[in-house]
Order: sequence, then C-alpha cells, then structure tokens
Amino acid sequence: MGDRNLLEKVRTETKENNVNNVTRTKAYLDFYLQYPEIQWAFLGHMVSRNGGWNMTDLKGDFLTRLLSKKERNSFFQFLERGNWLIFQDVYPQFLLYKESLKQNKPFFYLLSYLNVSTFMETIWNHFWRYQERYILCIALVINEQSYLEKRVVQNPVYQKEVLNKFEFFLQDLLSFNHILFPYDDGELAGQTLHQFESVNERILLGKRLYSVLFKNKDFLRIIVDWAKNHPHTGSRKDYWPHIFNNIKEGIPGFTYPIRLKSCQLRKGARKFYSPSLENAWKNVSQPEAEKGDWFEDWRVMDYLVEDNEMIDGEIRNEYCKTLERLEVAALAKKTINFLE
Repeated sequence: MGDRNLLEKVRTETKENNVNNVTRTKAYLDFYLQYPEIQWAFLGHMVSRNGGWNMTDLKGDFLTRLLSKKERNSFFQFLERGNWLIFQDVYPQFLLYKESLKQNKPFFYLLSYLNVSTFMETIWNHFWRYQERYILCIALVINEQSYLEKRVVQNPVYQKEVLNKFEFFLQDLLSFNHILFPYDDGELAGQTLHQFESVNERILLGKRLYSVLFKNKDFLRIIVDWAKNHPHTGSRKDYWPHIFNNIKEGIPGFTYPIRLKSCQLRKGARKFYSPSLENAWKNVSQPEAEKGDWFEDWRVMDYLVEDNEMIDGEIRNEYCKTLERLEVAALAKKTINFLE
C-alpha cells in the first residue's frame, strides 16, 4: 500500500469511529485489547467514559434543574468538541502504529501529513526502538492536553460560555472534576482534577491516573475485565445500577425528597435518571480541527520522568459527597423556582 492510500485509509477509519462519545470510547478499548503495549488506549478509554457520563449528566436529574437549556447545550458542545478533537488526533497515530507492525517498518514520518505534532513523531520513533511504554503513554497525555489547550480551553467562545460561567460548578459541585474508574460490583477508583484550566494540572492528573491504572497488574486486570463486561452507553447506570437508571422512574413533579444517604438510595426512593448517550444527544458534525503544532518548549520533556509515588485512587467517599451536594443544590433550586 502506498503512502497516499495509507493516509486515506487512516483518515476514513478515524472518521468512521469518531461519530460520538460511545463509538470513540469503544474504539479505544478495542485497540487496547489488540495492542496492550499502547497503554494510553486504555487510559483514554476510561477517561472517555467519564466524558460520556458528563455529557449525559446534562440531561439527567440534577443538571436539568440547575442549568438552563442554553447553558447545558454550551456545556455539551464544549465536552463534545474536546472528545472529538482528541480522537481525531490520537487514533490516526494508533492506526499508523498498527500498519508499522504489519509491515515491520515504521510509518511515523506520515504523522505530519495528519497534522500530528512533531513531538509525537519523535516519541513514536523512540517507542519503536526501545518499547518504553510509560514514556509513550505520558507523552500522549502531554500531547493531547497541549493539543486541547489552544483549541478548546483557551477558545474565547468556550471561555465565555462555559469556563468563566461554570467555574463554581466545575470545581465545587459537578462530578465533572472526578475521573472515575469503576470495577468489581460498584467499587470505584480514580482521581479528582483541581484547576481544569491549567494544562500543567491536567497533565499531572494524567500521570496520577496512569499510576492508578497500571502500577498494580492485578488491579489493572480487574478494571479491564469490568470494561470488557460493561459496554459504554454513557449512562451512569453502567457502573451504579443501584442508584441510576436510564429510564425515568415515577411521576415528574414537585415532590423531590432527599433520596440519597451515604451513596445508597433511601427505602422506597426512585433511582436518579441518567440517560444513555443516544437518548440524550444527537450526533454532531464537527468543523475541521484547527491547524498548528503546539510543541514549542522542550521543557515538557520533564513530565516524562516517572514518579515513584503510589497513588491509592480512593475516590468513592469524595464522589458520594459530590452527589449529595448536587442533590441538595437541585432540590434547593427547584424549591426556589416553585416559590417565585
């Protein structure tokens, strides 16, 4: 296959899998199961699940009470654009790696034709020779977060309509800042992101998430098994069916007593609505990615030094408190609206 045909094939296959959050998330897992040496594919899969849950939360029980329809639409556009951009940047890299293995020669010189950073071309060639999994995975974390920085985080529209407006929500209220890794029977591991707008904080979060997933092989095996056995739908029912349901239970109305206590539903309380992605949002046709290489400062290489600290990933209690705060806030907002 000639270079031109290969590039065409890569673009086509990427586009076919870049339809929505569910198709992207599945493509990452499928790739990882075939090529487990590409650890970012599994990290990306688990983080992308969280992106999908954040999208469907915008149509779930809490946020429909706390945010206007326009605000929720803006938030979705922000999440969807970021999820789409990362996939169209990283998945072609995976496909060129796959072709390199098939033909037993590196094709990474083609990355520039796919608008992938020169930083990643260097890293992939290094990986081809030395097979250093950690360096490749963290380099991909650096690459994707740096790639998003100008295109989404610093985009004036998202700054105005999402980040400035929802700073309080993002940091203090939403489960948006929790990255959850579900495993056995409703158990959760993960990390919390503080300061979403800091590219440094997002990269350091990626390194901590790497530690949670990959430092303990037994734990990794359990989480991969969970992911294989629970296809991603976008609904939080995927991991907590005892609290969330993808269909609305009961009759809508003003009666909204507190239903949650210590991450359990009170006796007789109906479950919280968490729709599947296909029932929450229509597929979006995205404009082409903005051109330009983010790589300007060699000091990003410092992130590639491996940290030896062990991260336990305990997040369940923190996440439970967030859910309880959300429920109280939604109830208070509903009461205020009723009294006005």
